[in-house]
Amino acid sequence: MRQYNFRLWSVGNLISVTGTWMQVLGVNWVVLETTGSATKMGAVVLLQSAPVLLLGPFGGALADRLPARPLLVTSQLIHGLLALLLAFFATTGFGGVNAIYGVVIAGGVVSSIDGPAMGRFGSTIVAPEHLGNALALGSTINSGGRILGMSLGGTLVATVGAAPLFLANALSFVAVIISLFALRLKALVTLVPPSVQENAFRAVRSGLKYIAKEPCVLIAFGLAFVLGSLGRNYQVTMGAMAAGPLDAGAGGYGVLSTAFAVGGVVGGLVAAGQRDLSYKFLAGIGLTGSVLQTASGVLPNLWTFGVMMVAIAATAVIIDTVVSTRAQLDTRGEMRGRVLSMVAAVGSLAGAIGAPLLGWMCETIGPRAALVTAGVVCSVFCAGAAVYISRIRETCPAPPAPDPEVVADHLEPAADPVLSADPVGGAVARPTGELTAGDHAVPAGATRRR
Repeated sequence: MRQYNFRLWSVGNLISVTGTWMQVLGVNWVVLETTGSATKMGAVVLLQSAPVLLLGPFGGALADRLPARPLLVTSQLIHGLLALLLAFFATTGFGGVNAIYGVVIAGGVVSSIDGPAMGRFGSTIVAPEHLGNALALGSTINSGGRILGMSLGGTLVATVGAAPLFLANALSFVAVIISLFALRLKALVTLVPPSVQENAFRAVRSGLKYIAKEPCVLIAFGLAFVLGSLGRNYQVTMGAMAAGPLDAGAGGYGVLSTAFAVGGVVGGLVAAGQRDLSYKFLAGIGLTGSVLQTASGVLPNLWTFGVMMVAIAATAVIIDTVVSTRAQLDTRGEMRGRVLSMVAAVGSLAGAIGAPLLGWMCETIGPRAALVTAGVVCSVFCAGAAVYISRIRETCPAPPAPDPEVVADHLEPAADPVLSADPVGGAVARPTGELTAGDHAVPAGATRRR
């Protein structure tokens, strides 16, 4: 937070995330109010995730080919226009629920391109050795924005309806665009311009082949998938526990959702101060979260279960931070967008498979048994991953050590110029790559003492 560019982007990101969660609540409410069907409301999640899963690798290839900042400005404008469309449909009723579904799908398509570009671009905000810290603070901001957005959205939708929530989200993207144009260029780490020459299909294929040859990154993806499918779909298990064994009803579900969001903030703060973001640490924190999940299945009441949700949510955010950090720092710079798209695709696939699977388990063997069973499976997988990591630890890079000279460059920019057409932009996200002069060049005009 001592870095101007990071502070600037964090403010824009908080505003944007708050607007996004206001829109999420508004869309769910409109669909439920229009159709009276919780199933159709749930379809919104699938419709938004499907484009990321199907088109994400192509979005990653595009992010590796095109300059990031112009692409991001364009995507933010499109997201804003889609939010305005939602406000129009919610106000007039034009097109019914199918129009809402259409906008949701379009938003997913834009996100499949926007996400990898944001990640590639965000590696310019902080020095590589501060990436884990930046990602963790970003997770904290996202959790805070979720709490704020859901709280404001819940108040507004009950008093003025859903349309103002969509208008607020449309305006929130302006904050991101302003942030992009207000960054100090000379404080950015300069990336070599994208040089992908293959067509889209070949670029995707080469990205998949590259990832397949990186055993440590594959382990991170495997942990993300298993923990994301069986250990992270708490919107399902919390609801089942509140409605069933805990007998807490809708109010109890709200308490648990708040506890989970608070845990996300706690986890982000813990991850921000964590120096060890290694693969061994990833397996260890995954095992910790899995054991906590197993224990949650036998807790007697709402309050003990809620406290456990805080701890479990904290481990979930730390896991996300480590996976994102390692997947980026340990892959080549020119593959960055494609690796980030696969991170998003793995997350979408885990949710698409895990949510219905856990729902089925809750209905057949009960919520408590479902939590215990899934927790045991995750624990076994994490323990196996830890053993495998110990065997190949020589091939798994450690986090980069801080370089005070580079930090000084970041904290003391030479000037505060107006943004130009330079292909490098800024948004706090994620660097990757074994950092060499070929990946990150010294910005023009920057000085380094050696």
